[in-house]
Amino acid sequence: MCQIHIATTSQKFAVLFERPIDAHRYPCYPIRTHGRAPPKGGRSAAPIGPPLAERPGRALGEEVELFLSTYVNKVDRKGRVSVPATFRAAVADQSFPGIVVFPSLKHEALEASGIKRMEEMSERLNTLDEFSEEHENLSMLFPDAQPLPFDTEGRIVLPEKLSEYAHISDTAAFVGLGRSFQIWEPNRFADHQATLRERARRQGTSLPPLGGPFGRRRE
Repeated sequence: MCQIHIATTSQKFAVLFERPIDAHRYPCYPIRTHGRAPPKGGRSAAPIGPPLAERPGRALGEEVELFLSTYVNKVDRKGRVSVPATFRAAVADQSFPGIVVFPSLKHEALEASGIKRMEEMSERLNTLDEFSEEHENLSMLFPDAQPLPFDTEGRIVLPEKLSEYAHISDTAAFVGLGRSFQIWEPNRFADHQATLRERARRQGTSLPPLGGPFGRRRE
């Protein structure tokens, strides 16, 4: 039954209907939904705008994953190492339940991300001339890329070839870089980090303004 309360300054009336009321035909209260409302002449809800963002802090239609901080975890004899919980959370809603890892083109370390980042890189690669040297050079990321699924404890198994490339033996440093991360041998990363800090101090490196050019580098 539908009950209507009418409030006045002196008294309150309650009106009861003996038969159930179809709220679509005889609405007795406003119907509000997330971006949906009943169309005229129909009974089902219809969208009247774009869906709301699924997570706070995300723009409509935009997916954001951030890898932050540095973690050093042990690697066992089978090459198993735990991926930091915050890194796993950043890729939790992606189609592949794990990470993709490949040798860095610049350092003796490993580059890593979720599968969405790899899909984005593939799309960007397709904007280059297929027969150019630049396309050929960057295409080499994909033959060496290894999709590494999480086990029930949040671990991955580092292939021996990748471990040898990055000189990783009993510990691995997971280094957050924002939209991606790297995996280093901890001592090598400490040296690399000190070198980068000194270079940034010497060059006075700063972030470009919002909306500015991306990839701008100081020489």
